[in-house]
Amino acid sequence: MPLVSTSSILHRARESGAGAAAFNVIHLETAEALVTAADRTGVPLILQISENCVRYHGSLLPLTRATLALAEAAKTGVSVHLDHVTDAELVRQGVEAGVGSVMIDASTLPYEQNVATTARLTSWCHDRDVFVEAELGEVGGKDGVHAPGARTDPDEAVKFVGATGVDALAVAVGSSHAMRERTAVLDKELIARLREKLPVPLVLHGSSGVPDEELRQAITAGMTKINISTHLVSVFTQEVREALDADQALADSRKYIAPAREAVAREAARLLGVLGNDGRSA
Repeated sequence: MPLVSTSSILHRARESGAGAAAFNVIHLETAEALVTAADRTGVPLILQISENCVRYHGSLLPLTRATLALAEAAKTGVSVHLDHVTDAELVRQGVEAGVGSVMIDASTLPYEQNVATTARLTSWCHDRDVFVEAELGEVGGKDGVHAPGARTDPDEAVKFVGATGVDALAVAVGSSHAMRERTAVLDKELIARLREKLPVPLVLHGSSGVPDEELRQAITAGMTKINISTHLVSVFTQEVREALDADQALADSRKYIAPAREAVAREAARLLGVLGNDGRSA
């Protein structure tokens, strides 16, 4: 089916009281696995390509075009989003390639510079009907909004959204990027206060470190977009490791990548249920 917009996925999730899944693409195999999960469950999701991923591949276009092609061929609505972009040129390239939303990450800049940079790029994106997410303060693991102990101030968040015109905001409520263990405890009271004050959807980065029940409670409290990367990467890697350990002579990469791709598809489908979509349970 045609690409759907990130805004429509977030609106659907917000209206139904579910979480909108935003899963990161690392390479073509993960993109294939994630689209498979969407098709199996009938739940729309957001495919994210980060600036770090672009750097790994050497350029934006090859993987982005492949991901867009997979999204367009999906039976279920899928959008493609650029994640944690600090480079304005990458924003331009992604929009020209066809992505429908971007996360502008100027969070490491002083507040006034963050506002000015985010507002300028948001205006440029809105002129092209592109949805914009941004980040305020620090989220740990990247010395940005999710640093340990960092929390978003609701009043400052309202001011930031008003000054920049962004469509969604990543907030610091207790999660951290790149966590290998799912042990994070979120500040649900703060989430509820942010949801009450802000007119835009809230985004939880670093959700790989958040247990299932914490994710459910965060969504109930008011979180909408749920970003997950490290957890699914770990599922892929563990499956590859087990396949290679089981057969030391294995040489055809398809024979260990295919089961890893399937493992990610299964776990992504399970997580769609955890996030409360269509009444599915974990």
